[in-house]
Amino acid sequence: MRSLFNQTLLKIAENNDRIYMILADIGYGEIEEFAERFPDRFFNVGVAEQNMTGVACGVAMEGNIAITYSIANFPTLRCLEQIRNDVCYHNVNVKIVIIGGGLAYGALGVSHQSTEDLAIMRALPDMVVVAPSDFVEAEAATYAMIEHDGPVYYRCGYKKEPPLHPGPIDFRFGRAIQVCDGADATLIGTGTVTYRAWQAAQLLEQRGIRTRVLSMHTVKPIDAEAVVAAARETGAILTVEEHNILGGLGGAVAEVLADSGMGVPFRRIGLPDTYVHIVGSHEWLLDHYGFSPQAIADSTQEVIARK
Repeated sequence: MRSLFNQTLLKIAENNDRIYMILADIGYGEIEEFAERFPDRFFNVGVAEQNMTGVACGVAMEGNIAITYSIANFPTLRCLEQIRNDVCYHNVNVKIVIIGGGLAYGALGVSHQSTEDLAIMRALPDMVVVAPSDFVEAEAATYAMIEHDGPVYYRCGYKKEPPLHPGPIDFRFGRAIQVCDGADATLIGTGTVTYRAWQAAQLLEQRGIRTRVLSMHTVKPIDAEAVVAAARETGAILTVEEHNILGGLGGAVAEVLADSGMGVPFRRIGLPDTYVHIVGSHEWLLDHYGFSPQAIADSTQEVIARK
């Protein structure tokens, strides 16, 4: 997905000279073409993410669109004060792009895992928070990110993500995409783990259970209308996110349900509220923490039993 993002951004930058990339000594193997073709719009500030964000804010305040780009939590947690006080307070066109959200860099341990980012970023005023589920959404989200006037947090996948959508989609910030329909329960996913929610729905279909699957690619603004409709029409909701169980997609959906007064059975599937103290491949870690299609399907049946 990161390669697709960079190629899409390159296409957009060919026709938009307001686009700048500001990096903190990262991204090699993907960003050279942008640096070579647009050297006047490319800055590598070194291993200094706080400076990277400050420079990006200055570039944006001159009327440009600045993209900061790095691995997992580096362009967020290391420079959160600058994102809050510089980018969001001034509501400028800085687009914060991370590569490999969640446990994608599993073998490198917790320092390279981004498991609190959705909660932190969605708490910042004026910040749009988006996590595409597959290549089709990633490309559409890149265009939407550039067109949006204001800060955007873009949680990009790493590589080898399977396709979720078989054809074109109608992608808009704040509007969920229905992957499949069902009347017994709804699985709401964000990011690349949504594919596993869809796989779980296929397993449930074999058990005679029809499950709606929503790709909630935009965690903020959340599509409250889709959440309420799913609660009313299917009677049970589960959220699936490669993120701490607190404050992310599950928290956002719970807030919608509470505000709407929809008292339906609800469960959050996410990482436990602790750091990942084990090391393994991305796929192995996902299975270990309950994101296998089988585990998601079993949780869905348990929630349906509470209806």
